Amino acid sequence: MFTYLNPAVRERLIDEGKLLRIDARGRRLDPREAPPEGSLNLNLLGPIPLPVRIGSGRHTVDWYACVRSTELRQVEDLAGTLRQSGGQHLFSLLASSMAVNSVLVVGSPGEAESPLVRVHSSCLTGDVFGSERCECGPQLADAVDRICDDGAGGLIVYMAGHEGRGIGLWAKAATYLLQDGGENTYQANQSLGLPEDSRDFSEAASLLHFFVGDRPMRLLTNNPKKIADLSECGLSKITPVKHVTGVSDWNRRYLEAKRDWGHQIGDDDIGGD
Repeated sequence: MFTYLNPAVRERLIDEGKLLRIDARGRRLDPREAPPEGSLNLNLLGPIPLPVRIGSGRHTVDWYACVRSTELRQVEDLAGTLRQSGGQHLFSLLASSMAVNSVLVVGSPGEAESPLVRVHSSCLTGDVFGSERCECGPQLADAVDRICDDGAGGLIVYMAGHEGRGIGLWAKAATYLLQDGGENTYQANQSLGLPEDSRDFSEAASLLHFFVGDRPMRLLTNNPKKIADLSECGLSKITPVKHVTGVSDWNRRYLEAKRDWGHQIGDDDIGGD
């Protein structure tokens, strides 16, 4: 996936209001001006009408693609160097591994008194392959259904750089092998010398500031740490909504580890002995 945009196309998208820039508090910045050094700000492309088949039916949402300005600038600088040196054949270098996050907007959350929101960490095995070693895929599908059925409008913030609670797909594969040897999901991270949870929710907070603002929101999560991290970024009006789904014999031990780590999951939620 190329992360580079032709400068002429970029200008056209800015003129059309389809390329935006926001700061850490969701306030709009001029996308043509160089962003302040050292500050968190995001570029957004959208809205893009997107018919999706997630959950129990077909839904139409507005998709926004989101990326940090610092990472995008590195790609644009490299593109300029390649053009000047006649290195168009090297443009494959622009297929960067940088995290391009997404927002799926359902209805009109900007008009809702308390929109329903899901901040979802990417999970290739669960979201795409349908793996039952976790509950991620069912959580994503159920979140879309619940937001669509809610009627008040809401959104999904999909965090692309959060695979394996932030350790990446390669390390996540190794933790699965360690789990098969008897460790739980958090112990496996520690065995690799990695944090139990290294996810950064600051970008998600910026997007929620932009799309929701200072209004209350209902967050589909069982994880108090996620709420605490978002609150530290200035989002103090969050009401947690329990989000347990997709429980199976394959992931019950995984969910028990989450419960023991502090997730608000009860014995009656996951069943079993």
